[in-house]
Amino acid sequence: MAFSATAIASKILPLPPLPEPVANNAVALVNTKQGDYLVSMMGLGEAKNHTDVHNKGWQLALSQKPDGWQRTPDVPSSLSLKGRLASVAATLPGELLLFGGYTVAADHSEISTPDVYSYRPDIKQFEQLADMPVPVDDSVALSYQQRYIYLVSGWHNHGNVDLVQVYDRLNNRWFNATPFPGEPVFGHAGAIVNNQLLICDGVKVAAIVDGRRQYEAERACYLGQIDNEDPAKISWQTAPHFAGKARYRMAAIGSQQPQGKTGFYFVAGSENPYNYNGTGYDGVAAPASSRVDFFDLASGDWQQLPARSVATMDHRGLLEWQGQLLTIGGMNDKQQVIDKIIRYEVAN
Repeated sequence: MAFSATAIASKILPLPPLPEPVANNAVALVNTKQGDYLVSMMGLGEAKNHTDVHNKGWQLALSQKPDGWQRTPDVPSSLSLKGRLASVAATLPGELLLFGGYTVAADHSEISTPDVYSYRPDIKQFEQLADMPVPVDDSVALSYQQRYIYLVSGWHNHGNVDLVQVYDRLNNRWFNATPFPGEPVFGHAGAIVNNQLLICDGVKVAAIVDGRRQYEAERACYLGQIDNEDPAKISWQTAPHFAGKARYRMAAIGSQQPQGKTGFYFVAGSENPYNYNGTGYDGVAAPASSRVDFFDLASGDWQQLPARSVATMDHRGLLEWQGQLLTIGGMNDKQQVIDKIIRYEVAN
C-alpha cells in the first residue's frame, strides 16, 4: 500500500477544524443509518491546566457539505469532577462507546473513572453501561465482531495493569481475556484487523525513588490473535518494532484495502513521555513527531512512509474516511493544543 501526502483529490470534502483546541480527546468515526459522524469527546483545553480538563463533546455530520461541528450534550460522569483525560472510544454500528479516563484535581491528584457510556450521534443521546471492573485510563480500545470491545493494559490509579478487559455489548457484561504479555503500560497505541491486533510502545513504571514513580518509555510491539471460538483467548507473540525510538500517545488504525495490503498504521506521538501539559517527566518539553509507519501483516515488516506535514502528539485514535487518515486535535511541536484535523490520503 502506497501513501501519498500530496494534495487532496477534488472528490475529498474539506473538513472544518474543531470549534476550539483540544488534546487527549477520545475520537471516533461513527456509521449510522442517517450518515457518518466524526465525534470528539472530552480532553484538555489550550491553557493546559487542571481547570481546562473538560467533558465537552462535538460531532460533525459528514454530509455532502459538512456544515460545521455541533456541540453534543456534556459527557456524564459518576465522579464529582466531570472533565476527564485519556478516555478511549471504540465504535459499534450506530454508536460509540466511551471508556474510563481520569480526573485531575486542583492538588494534581488523579482518579481513574470506571464509567462506560454509549453515545448515538444521530439522536445525541448517552446511555450508561456496566462499569469497568478495573477502571483504566490511557488504555487502547479495540472493537471486534461488532460486539466486543477489548481494553488492553492502561493505568489504574496507582500503576499500570496487564489486564485485557473485554466488554460484551450484547449482554452488557465484562470478562477478562488473556493478559497483555509485555510490560504493563499507559499511553501505548494499537489497532485491530479481523481477529489480529497490534500493540506498540507506551510508558512503564521503571522504579520508585523516594516514594515517587520514575517513568520510562517502553520500546516493544506485540501481535495478538483472538481465538475464533473463544473471544477470551488471545495468542500473543512479540512483533518487530519500527525503526527509531519508542513513541508515546501515537495514533493507530488497522486497514484492510480491497486491492492493497492489510496491516496497521501508526502515526505521530512523541519520543519523550510527558505529563498531560506536554512537559516530559524529565522536565523537558516533549517534541511531537510527524512519522508515519505501516506494519504489513503478510510480510511482518514495517515501512516508514512519507512524513505528515505537521508534527503532532497527544492522540487517542486514528480515523479513516474516504481514503484519508485523520487525527482530530492534539498538540503540535510547541506543545500547543490545536483544533486542526490533520489528514492525508492512502492510495492503493
